[in-house]
Amino acid sequence: MKALVTGGGGFLGLYITEQLVTRGEDVRVFCRGDYPRLNELGVEVQRGDIRDSAAVAAACAGMDVVFHTAAIPGVWGPWSQYYEINTLGTEHVIAGCQQQGVPKLVYTSSPSVVFGSTSHENADESLPYPTEYACHYPHTKALAEQAVLAANGQRGLATCALRPHLIWGPRDNHLVPRLIQRARSGRLRRVGDGSNLVSMTYVENTAHAHLQAADALNADSAVAGQAYFINEPEPVNLWQWIDQLLALVDLPPVKRSVSTKTALRIGGALETVYRLLHLPGEPPMTRFLAAQLSCSHYYSVEKARRDFGYAPQVTFPEAMQRLQRDLAARA
Repeated sequence: MKALVTGGGGFLGLYITEQLVTRGEDVRVFCRGDYPRLNELGVEVQRGDIRDSAAVAAACAGMDVVFHTAAIPGVWGPWSQYYEINTLGTEHVIAGCQQQGVPKLVYTSSPSVVFGSTSHENADESLPYPTEYACHYPHTKALAEQAVLAANGQRGLATCALRPHLIWGPRDNHLVPRLIQRARSGRLRRVGDGSNLVSMTYVENTAHAHLQAADALNADSAVAGQAYFINEPEPVNLWQWIDQLLALVDLPPVKRSVSTKTALRIGGALETVYRLLHLPGEPPMTRFLAAQLSCSHYYSVEKARRDFGYAPQVTFPEAMQRLQRDLAARA
């Protein structure tokens, strides 16, 4: 199988690339940067920007499947940047697949595309898209997901979207480092009463789910045109997990807390100040972040289990051990 991975040098994309190589697939990666690990793997690398439609189309040439993981994450920044990369970039991938006759497209979405400001408890894919979003990332990802699913069956292309929740693991350069850095600087506060449950997704399990979905995806399959939550079957207490994470690097548990109402109020005020004064960086608290840190948000994976046999390959205790070894190696 000839597979293209957009963003294949990134956190999730690299794990997908590695698993494809291990299976003996012929892999091409489309990315902007230079990644030594890709050279070690011996995969073909095409450098380019997801906003360049011609470059994306060229990367899709001759492929049997495209895994589209490239995106800009985060909770702050200009609409144009998020829209051009997450939404228009995805439209370029769809067009590239259709122009080049690619039969399969697996899109990496996010549960945040259906997250408003209230808790989700064992929710499934029947959740509607909200009418308003608290930040640009989930909004632009939702527009992209809808475009991917609408493209299913058009010009010979079968599509599906996976929604992995809170991806973490070795080589993470976003979630885990940010939590540790905030704890070390004394700026990490528990938001809410600390009882909220969330779904977590270990990165190697997430990558495996992408391969499973691609294997099952074809024009006549149950997977075609569908979105799927991907996470460990059982939720965890968010703040207990954060304390476990901090213990891996010999940091004390989170002691200080702030109420959800206060965090939302602070987040809204900081957003206004940063926007009006054009301050660099991102606010230490936003309304979206306050909701994510205080609400429960965990999801059923029954649909993914039923349609393409999703099941985590790495257990939670083993995943934590692998993360600990990675953090020790980085120290």
